[in-house]
Amino acid sequence: MAIIVQKFGGSSVKDVERLKKVALIASGERDKGNKVVIVVSAMGKTTNSLIKLSQDISTSPSQREMDMLMSTGEQVSIALLAMALHSIGVDAISFTGSQVGILTDNSHMKARIIDIDGQPILDALDAGKVVIVAGFQGIDESYNITTFGRGGSDTTAVALATALKADICDIYTDVNGIYTTDPRIVSNAKKLDTITYDEMLELASLGAKVMHSRSIEFAKKYGVVVQVRSSFNPEVKGTFIQEKGDNMEDPIIRGVASNKNESKISVLGVTDSPGIAAKLFSALASENINVDMIIQNISDQGATDISFTVPKDDLKKSLSVSEEIISPLGAKGVTFDENIAKVSVVGVGMKSHSGVAATMFKALSEKGINIDMISTSEIKISVVIDLAQADEAVRVLHAAFELDK
Repeated sequence: MAIIVQKFGGSSVKDVERLKKVALIASGERDKGNKVVIVVSAMGKTTNSLIKLSQDISTSPSQREMDMLMSTGEQVSIALLAMALHSIGVDAISFTGSQVGILTDNSHMKARIIDIDGQPILDALDAGKVVIVAGFQGIDESYNITTFGRGGSDTTAVALATALKADICDIYTDVNGIYTTDPRIVSNAKKLDTITYDEMLELASLGAKVMHSRSIEFAKKYGVVVQVRSSFNPEVKGTFIQEKGDNMEDPIIRGVASNKNESKISVLGVTDSPGIAAKLFSALASENINVDMIIQNISDQGATDISFTVPKDDLKKSLSVSEEIISPLGAKGVTFDENIAKVSVVGVGMKSHSGVAATMFKALSEKGINIDMISTSEIKISVVIDLAQADEAVRVLHAAFELDK
């Protein structure tokens, strides 16, 4: 008897009809003789509605109270889904993150999982129940509710699959699997049968919205078998995320991703001396701000400019930190730009093939798309460009690397 963890996102549980269909999917898996654990997100746009309510009351609400507020969306989903399963004769029970012992640190709105006590789930499974767990949330050592940030239900699902030694973790979404790029941008994007953990981690962290990057880190670290599939077409085989590709010679590029949720900050006229960058980025790190791309210009008359990108949600806080540290750094000022996007190409085949950067830069230049910043790793190249050209850049690169073939 296998243990199957199923995760359903907001679009898969957006209304009562969708909840009933999720109940049928879970029931079908149980009918095969498997033990089923379901992780669900809040219904549809519930999280956005809760955030708006908080903003109507305060421009800078307490992060602890934001966690308390936003965790309620998933609690609605789990209760309703349990009722939907009961209505078709399936014994089911719902749990919050705290009730199944998902212990986290105390970083509100960005909490990280420390440990999971899976015994309440195992006991319920042994009693013949389908177990439904609220995604995106846990509890810290002081019994405060914490949340994991956007996409955190994926992390909950993979972490539970790890703790329960599940046979597979099925991530149900509104698409049939992982595509070479967003099908809404490129109509002839191709679905991949398999993709490596490293490639999926890069795509997720670079803007592909199918899975949360932290969940892929979990899956890779603990060897969790993950399948991304559609809750709208559950009979269709999805994309398996695994350690290695299918072929000895992997394709050079597996996908193109874009991220329109980044902003660029430039600290101008910084004194060019050892330790200056450390002071700036240590101050940002102390506020739990994740800095992505960094560029430092060539020194001119003992001064330099440092530019870096951060998520748009962290822009206000990043500017505040940067402005506070201007004087200690001897800087002349701080500027920012919200109208940027990051576009990336990803593929493990880049490790053994040359010319990827040349192909990428040539394709963009021929369409008049200017590159502002560049970042590379063994298996990806990312560029920052004007936000208005992001979709065109994705289409251009998808064609340049013949990903539609």
